[in-house]
Amino acid sequence: MVKRQLPKPSEIFELMQFKKPELNARTRRLSAALTIGDLRAIAKRRTPAAAFDYTDGAAEGEISMNRARQAFMDVEFHPDILRPAASVDMSTTILDGPSALPFGIAPTGFTRLMQTEGETAGAGAAAAAGIPFTLSTLGTTSIEDVKATNPNGRNWFQLYVMRDREISYELTRRAAAAGFDTLFFTVDTPVAGARLRDTRNGFSIPPQLTPKTVLNAIPRPWWWIDFLTTPKLEFASLSSTGGTVGELLNDAMDPTISYDDLDVIRGMWPGKIVVKGVQNITDAAKLVDLGVDGIVLSNHGGRQLDRAPIPFHLLPHVRREVGADATVMMDTGIMNGADIVAAVALGADFTLIGRAYLYGLMAGGRQGVDRAIEILRVEIERTMKLLGVSSLEELEPRHVTQLTTLTPVAEQAAAAADAIA
Repeated sequence: MVKRQLPKPSEIFELMQFKKPELNARTRRLSAALTIGDLRAIAKRRTPAAAFDYTDGAAEGEISMNRARQAFMDVEFHPDILRPAASVDMSTTILDGPSALPFGIAPTGFTRLMQTEGETAGAGAAAAAGIPFTLSTLGTTSIEDVKATNPNGRNWFQLYVMRDREISYELTRRAAAAGFDTLFFTVDTPVAGARLRDTRNGFSIPPQLTPKTVLNAIPRPWWWIDFLTTPKLEFASLSSTGGTVGELLNDAMDPTISYDDLDVIRGMWPGKIVVKGVQNITDAAKLVDLGVDGIVLSNHGGRQLDRAPIPFHLLPHVRREVGADATVMMDTGIMNGADIVAAVALGADFTLIGRAYLYGLMAGGRQGVDRAIEILRVEIERTMKLLGVSSLEELEPRHVTQLTTLTPVAEQAAAAADAIA
């Protein structure tokens, strides 16, 4: 029998300690976000549909984006036991410079339309976290203003090759003059992908308002206040600002982009040059042989060619082909720190986050980006400790199995033939 007694007030108050209320609404909602998915849910509530869908959406049926995310969900980890990892070192060296974490912020366009702090929030958060920030050609904050926001950190610039080559050359010169240390030569956007959400929403710069978009924005007055009381929204590096995303890209980009353009830009750029948008083994090997400083395996977040290769699936094959000394980075589909750990284990030197940081931006400006980075940092640390590794260098392919939700038909046939034999 359990002995009963009257509760003692002192014991009750010891066991029941009330949480101190947080009066700041932004801090309160961001503190409640435990995952990038939580930040996405907050962002969707707070952002008009056109701006949210620009971030959240992808090309055509969004198959590439969903497959990329599924690839990470299909990861199986293999932890080591009885290997103490009381503390872990998540820092790395990438392109001859430091990063406190194995990821940086990817280039994103139209960023101030999602939340008015835009690239300034991203660059400031990256500086605070000790990770690189990448500015897009289609950014809404200038090269010089990003440098002013992140004067001592690592700034990278993502370059599109324009029909008017002089525009691209001038941007290259400006980024070099501002002290950006790495240029991302982007090769996966000769023309615009069919981003159907944007077309349906009339997403453009300047925004094209319809009764539907106005009604959608009415419950989000904070977005309108920010939009109407801050400097005019326009591309910081381009003079052309009228039209939908697809129209702007098709007017500006050049489908004749070639290795000759890469040679010209390499001749102009004094820092590291990385080719972004590599999607097969042959191209990866050729670029490494040509001596570029790095490659990014990317299908542009699924926003260009739908049904494009999944970078995470491509990663181990590319690593085997190009060898251990080549710098191989990847993006697309990363929504959890465990995704980053898996990528590093399978051969990635570094990863880039796009949507993950933008969900934080829409959820709470600079503070939201800080929260997104912190969520990923905690997830990386926890995953590494559970795997029994104390540093990124200890991660190996044996720690990860890529399960086969998607298996090419040829590989299935070969496996069946082997089984019969």
